[in-house]
Amino acid sequence: MKPHVFAICAYKDSPYLESCIRSLKGQTVPTDIVLCTSTPSPYITSLGEKYGIAVWIRKGKSSIREDWNFAYHKADARFVTIAHQDDRYHKDYVKTLLECYKKYPDMTLFTSGYAVVREDKLAGFEPVEFVKRILRAPLRLRSCSHYSIIKKSVLIFGNSICCPACTYNKELLGEPLFTSPYQFALDWDTLYKLAMRQGRFICAERPLLFYRVHEEATTKACIADNSREREETQMFLKMWPRPVVNVLMYFYRNAYKEYE
Repeated sequence: MKPHVFAICAYKDSPYLESCIRSLKGQTVPTDIVLCTSTPSPYITSLGEKYGIAVWIRKGKSSIREDWNFAYHKADARFVTIAHQDDRYHKDYVKTLLECYKKYPDMTLFTSGYAVVREDKLAGFEPVEFVKRILRAPLRLRSCSHYSIIKKSVLIFGNSICCPACTYNKELLGEPLFTSPYQFALDWDTLYKLAMRQGRFICAERPLLFYRVHEEATTKACIADNSREREETQMFLKMWPRPVVNVLMYFYRNAYKEYE
Protein backbone atom coordinates (compact mmCIF):
# COMPACT_ATOMS: atom_id res chain seq x y z
CA MET A 1 0.00 0.00 0.00
CA LYS A 2 1.25 3.47 -0.89
CA PRO A 3 1.94 5.78 2.06
CA HIS A 4 -0.09 8.73 0.76
CA VAL A 5 -2.24 9.99 -2.11
CA PHE A 6 -3.70 13.39 -2.89
CA ALA A 7 -7.14 12.85 -4.43
CA ILE A 8 -8.20 16.08 -6.13
CA CYS A 9 -11.94 16.62 -6.47
CA ALA A 10 -12.37 18.59 -9.71
CA TYR A 11 -15.71 20.26 -10.39
CA LYS A 12 -16.29 21.86 -13.79
CA ASP A 13 -13.41 23.98 -15.15
CA SER A 14 -11.85 25.76 -12.20
CA PRO A 15 -9.19 28.32 -13.20
CA TYR A 16 -7.35 27.40 -9.99
CA LEU A 17 -7.03 23.66 -10.65
CA GLU A 18 -3.62 23.82 -12.29
CA SER A 19 -2.22 25.87 -9.41
CA CYS A 20 -3.46 23.19 -7.00
CA ILE A 21 -1.83 20.44 -9.07
CA ARG A 22 1.48 22.31 -9.22
CA SER A 23 1.53 22.66 -5.42
CA LEU A 24 1.01 18.91 -5.05
CA LYS A 25 3.69 18.12 -7.62
CA GLY A 26 6.06 20.40 -5.72
CA GLN A 27 5.96 18.49 -2.43
CA THR A 28 9.39 17.97 -0.83
CA VAL A 29 8.37 14.34 -0.23
CA PRO A 30 7.02 13.01 -3.54
CA THR A 31 3.56 11.48 -3.39
CA ASP A 32 0.90 10.10 -5.71
CA ILE A 33 -1.95 12.19 -7.12
CA VAL A 34 -5.28 11.21 -8.66
CA LEU A 35 -7.81 13.53 -10.26
CA CYS A 36 -11.48 12.67 -9.73
CA THR A 37 -14.55 14.33 -11.21
CA SER A 38 -18.27 13.92 -11.85
CA THR A 39 -18.15 16.75 -14.43
CA PRO A 40 -15.66 15.51 -17.05
CA SER A 41 -14.32 17.98 -19.59
CA PRO A 42 -11.45 18.35 -22.06
CA TYR A 43 -9.93 20.91 -19.67
CA ILE A 44 -9.71 18.43 -16.78
CA THR A 45 -8.48 15.63 -19.06
CA SER A 46 -5.79 17.86 -20.58
CA LEU A 47 -4.43 18.82 -17.15
CA GLY A 48 -4.31 15.15 -16.17
CA GLU A 49 -2.33 14.39 -19.33
CA LYS A 50 -0.05 17.40 -18.88
CA TYR A 51 0.99 16.38 -15.36
CA GLY A 52 0.80 12.60 -15.77
CA ILE A 53 -2.13 12.19 -13.38
CA ALA A 54 -4.79 9.51 -13.69
CA VAL A 55 -8.27 10.97 -14.21
CA TRP A 56 -11.21 9.03 -12.75
CA ILE A 57 -14.78 9.86 -13.75
CA ARG A 58 -17.73 9.19 -11.47
CA LYS A 59 -21.01 8.65 -13.30
CA GLY A 60 -24.16 10.18 -11.88
CA LYS A 61 -25.27 13.52 -10.53
CA SER A 62 -22.64 15.64 -8.78
CA SER A 63 -22.82 15.43 -5.00
CA ILE A 64 -20.23 16.59 -2.51
CA ARG A 65 -20.59 13.46 -0.37
CA GLU A 66 -20.54 11.01 -3.28
CA ASP A 67 -17.72 12.88 -5.05
CA TRP A 68 -15.60 12.85 -1.90
CA ASN A 69 -16.28 9.17 -1.24
CA PHE A 70 -15.39 8.37 -4.85
CA ALA A 71 -12.09 10.26 -4.59
CA TYR A 72 -11.35 8.58 -1.25
CA HIS A 73 -12.06 5.17 -2.79
CA LYS A 74 -9.81 5.77 -5.80
CA ALA A 75 -6.87 6.75 -3.58
CA ASP A 76 -5.12 3.46 -2.87
CA ALA A 77 -2.99 4.48 0.09
CA ARG A 78 -2.72 4.43 3.87
CA PHE A 79 -3.28 8.20 4.02
CA VAL A 80 -5.66 10.12 1.77
CA THR A 81 -5.97 13.88 1.42
CA ILE A 82 -9.12 15.05 -0.36
CA ALA A 83 -7.58 18.06 -2.09
CA HIS A 84 -9.90 20.90 -3.05
CA GLN A 85 -9.25 22.22 -6.55
CA ASP A 86 -9.19 25.89 -5.53
CA ASP A 87 -6.55 25.55 -2.83
CA ARG A 88 -2.77 25.18 -2.73
CA TYR A 89 -0.65 23.11 -0.37
CA HIS A 90 2.65 24.04 1.29
CA LYS A 91 5.60 22.07 -0.06
CA ASP A 92 6.14 20.41 3.35
CA TYR A 93 2.56 19.18 3.82
CA VAL A 94 3.30 15.50 3.11
CA LYS A 95 6.65 15.64 4.88
CA THR A 96 4.99 16.96 8.05
CA LEU A 97 2.17 14.42 7.80
CA LEU A 98 4.53 11.44 7.59
CA GLU A 99 6.74 12.77 10.39
CA CYS A 100 3.68 12.94 12.64
CA TYR A 101 2.62 9.42 11.68
CA LYS A 102 6.08 8.11 12.58
CA LYS A 103 5.63 9.51 16.10
CA TYR A 104 1.94 8.61 16.43
CA PRO A 105 1.07 5.43 14.46
CA ASP A 106 -2.50 5.50 15.83
CA MET A 107 -3.13 8.81 14.02
CA THR A 108 -6.46 8.62 12.20
CA LEU A 109 -6.60 12.30 11.26
CA PHE A 110 -3.88 14.78 10.38
CA THR A 111 -4.64 18.46 9.91
CA SER A 112 -2.87 21.81 9.99
CA GLY A 113 -3.33 25.53 10.18
CA TYR A 114 -4.05 27.49 7.02
CA ALA A 115 -3.68 30.89 5.41
CA VAL A 116 -6.51 32.59 3.51
CA VAL A 117 -6.00 33.66 -0.10
CA ARG A 118 -8.17 36.37 -1.66
CA GLU A 119 -7.75 37.49 -5.27
CA ASP A 120 -4.49 35.51 -5.52
CA LYS A 121 -2.99 37.33 -2.55
CA LEU A 122 -2.49 36.17 1.00
CA ALA A 123 -4.99 37.92 3.24
CA GLY A 124 -3.86 39.80 6.30
CA PHE A 125 -5.12 39.15 9.81
CA GLU A 126 -8.19 36.90 9.64
CA PRO A 127 -10.30 37.01 12.84
CA VAL A 128 -12.12 33.77 12.02
CA GLU A 129 -8.92 31.79 11.53
CA PHE A 130 -7.45 33.35 14.70
CA VAL A 131 -10.46 32.10 16.69
CA LYS A 132 -10.25 28.66 15.06
CA ARG A 133 -6.58 28.44 16.00
CA ILE A 134 -7.54 29.03 19.64
CA LEU A 135 -10.31 26.42 19.40
CA ARG A 136 -7.81 23.87 18.03
CA ALA A 137 -5.54 24.37 21.05
CA PRO A 138 -6.54 21.10 22.80
CA LEU A 139 -5.00 19.14 19.91
CA ARG A 140 -1.61 20.53 20.90
CA LEU A 141 -1.80 18.11 23.83
CA ARG A 142 -0.73 15.32 21.53
CA SER A 143 -0.26 12.84 24.36
CA CYS A 144 -4.00 13.17 25.05
CA SER A 145 -5.31 13.64 21.52
CA HIS A 146 -6.60 10.07 21.29
CA TYR A 147 -9.29 10.76 23.90
CA SER A 148 -12.74 11.46 22.48
CA ILE A 149 -13.30 14.33 24.91
CA ILE A 150 -10.20 16.11 23.54
CA LYS A 151 -11.13 15.47 19.92
CA LYS A 152 -14.72 16.61 20.40
CA SER A 153 -13.63 19.69 22.34
CA VAL A 154 -12.29 21.29 19.13
CA LEU A 155 -15.68 20.81 17.48
CA ILE A 156 -18.26 21.87 20.06
CA PHE A 157 -18.02 25.61 19.33
CA GLY A 158 -17.96 25.02 15.58
CA ASN A 159 -15.68 23.23 13.17
CA SER A 160 -12.23 24.61 13.93
CA ILE A 161 -10.61 22.15 11.52
CA CYS A 162 -10.27 23.21 7.89
CA CYS A 163 -11.56 20.41 5.67
CA PRO A 164 -9.01 20.55 2.81
CA ALA A 165 -6.20 20.57 5.39
CA CYS A 166 -7.30 17.11 6.55
CA THR A 167 -5.72 13.76 5.76
CA TYR A 168 -7.47 10.53 6.74
CA ASN A 169 -5.93 7.19 7.70
CA LYS A 170 -7.82 4.96 5.29
CA GLU A 171 -6.12 1.84 6.64
CA LEU A 172 -7.68 2.42 10.08
CA LEU A 173 -10.91 4.19 9.10
CA GLY A 174 -12.01 2.05 6.14
CA GLU A 175 -14.74 3.24 3.79
CA PRO A 176 -17.08 4.84 3.02
CA LEU A 177 -15.79 7.72 5.09
CA PHE A 178 -18.44 10.35 4.48
CA THR A 179 -21.91 9.24 5.60
CA SER A 180 -23.41 12.55 6.73
CA PRO A 181 -26.64 13.79 5.07
CA TYR A 182 -25.36 17.38 5.16
CA GLN A 183 -23.85 19.40 2.33
CA PHE A 184 -22.06 22.30 3.98
CA ALA A 185 -21.56 20.64 7.39
CA LEU A 186 -20.50 17.33 5.83
CA ASP A 187 -16.92 17.68 7.05
CA TRP A 188 -17.91 18.87 10.55
CA ASP A 189 -20.35 15.99 11.00
CA THR A 190 -17.75 13.52 9.72
CA LEU A 191 -15.10 14.80 12.14
CA TYR A 192 -17.57 14.61 15.02
CA LYS A 193 -18.23 10.95 14.20
CA LEU A 194 -14.51 10.22 13.85
CA ALA A 195 -13.87 11.87 17.22
CA MET A 196 -15.92 9.13 18.86
CA ARG A 197 -13.86 6.38 17.24
CA GLN A 198 -10.47 5.09 18.32
CA GLY A 199 -7.46 6.93 16.98
CA ARG A 200 -5.55 10.16 17.43
CA PHE A 201 -6.17 13.59 15.90
CA ILE A 202 -2.87 15.36 15.17
CA CYS A 203 -2.66 19.03 14.25
CA ALA A 204 0.49 20.72 12.94
CA GLU A 205 -0.31 24.31 13.87
CA ARG A 206 1.39 25.99 10.95
CA PRO A 207 -0.14 27.14 7.65
CA LEU A 208 0.36 24.11 5.39
CA LEU A 209 -2.70 25.00 3.31
CA PHE A 210 -3.53 28.14 1.34
CA TYR A 211 -7.32 28.30 1.44
CA ARG A 212 -8.88 30.33 -1.36
CA VAL A 213 -12.01 32.42 -0.79
CA HIS A 214 -13.71 33.50 -4.03
CA GLU A 215 -17.09 34.19 -5.61
CA GLU A 216 -17.69 30.65 -6.91
CA ALA A 217 -16.79 28.87 -3.67
CA THR A 218 -19.29 26.33 -2.35
CA THR A 219 -19.20 28.06 1.03
CA LYS A 220 -20.61 31.24 -0.47
CA ALA A 221 -23.36 29.32 -2.25
CA CYS A 222 -24.37 27.59 0.99
CA ILE A 223 -24.62 30.96 2.74
CA ALA A 224 -26.76 32.37 -0.07
CA ASP A 225 -29.34 29.56 0.08
CA ASN A 226 -29.28 29.41 3.93
CA SER A 227 -28.19 25.76 3.98
CA ARG A 228 -25.08 26.68 5.97
CA GLU A 229 -27.11 28.31 8.74
CA ARG A 230 -29.59 25.44 8.82
CA GLU A 231 -26.95 22.71 8.97
CA GLU A 232 -24.76 24.49 11.51
CA THR A 233 -27.79 24.93 13.75
CA GLN A 234 -28.53 21.19 13.50
CA MET A 235 -24.92 20.34 14.34
CA PHE A 236 -24.91 22.57 17.42
CA LEU A 237 -28.16 20.97 18.59
CA LYS A 238 -26.30 17.65 18.78
CA MET A 239 -24.04 19.17 21.44
CA TRP A 240 -25.89 22.01 23.16
CA PRO A 241 -29.40 22.94 24.42
CA ARG A 242 -31.41 25.31 22.21
CA PRO A 243 -30.72 28.53 24.23
CA VAL A 244 -26.96 28.03 23.89
CA VAL A 245 -27.35 27.25 20.19
CA ASN A 246 -29.23 30.50 19.66
CA VAL A 247 -26.33 32.45 21.18
CA LEU A 248 -23.72 30.57 19.15
CA MET A 249 -25.61 31.09 15.90
CA TYR A 250 -25.85 34.83 16.56
CA PHE A 251 -22.07 35.05 16.37
CA TYR A 252 -21.88 32.64 13.44
CA ARG A 253 -24.23 34.73 11.32
CA ASN A 254 -21.88 37.67 11.79
CA ALA A 255 -18.93 35.48 10.78
CA TYR A 256 -20.56 34.80 7.41
CA LYS A 257 -19.47 38.31 6.41
CA GLU A 258 -15.97 36.84 5.88
CA TYR A 259 -17.22 35.56 2.54
CA GLU A 260 -18.83 38.78 1.34
